[in-house]
Amino acid sequence: MLRERAGSSEVVIDLPEGARVGDALRELSGLAAGLPLVMAVNREYAREEQQLEPGDELALIPPVAGGDTMSSPWVRVTGEPLSADALLARVRDPRAGALVTFSGVTREVERLEYEAYAEMAEERLGAIAAQALDRHGLCAAAVEHRVGGVPLAEPSVVVAVSAPHRGEAFAGAREIIDRVKAEAPIWKKEVEGGTERWVEGRPPERGD
Repeated sequence: MLRERAGSSEVVIDLPEGARVGDALRELSGLAAGLPLVMAVNREYAREEQQLEPGDELALIPPVAGGDTMSSPWVRVTGEPLSADALLARVRDPRAGALVTFSGVTREVERLEYEAYAEMAEERLGAIAAQALDRHGLCAAAVEHRVGGVPLAEPSVVVAVSAPHRGEAFAGAREIIDRVKAEAPIWKKEVEGGTERWVEGRPPERGD
């Protein structure tokens, strides 16, 4: 499909020094739009944060022919602002009749400050999304959680899923956000004026 869109089996792009896989994807956004992709750099699977070197080969890999669902959900813990529309684009699938997103936003206070054990948090998000994908027969699932300061009304977490029918899509999205809140090693502090207060939580659940 990508080859047909591009009219070629490969394209060459120029990126600034220090560019990452995500920068290349944005450069190719018109080509890759609407497809749930995984990436490989020099024939090794890679995340968007991986830095690229001159001459690197970046492969964009759509879902493989033998899979009924997306084998690896897309997850990220980031200090950048989140976009529900961008995440929704990652789960669009021709088999899907329903797309559901959930955004958790800062309310009532000036901002929330999030901290995370990022490496473990991403692994936990991936496991939660993969289990929901399998349990509810989702076509695709994606989760992003923000760290650092999140101002009033901006999203701190976004979940997006696609499924053949709305029941599975709603159930899958609900399971993912509920488990993220209960299991991911992420903490938040409320900031209002000159006052800061850590939000009390509970010991994280182990999950499945």
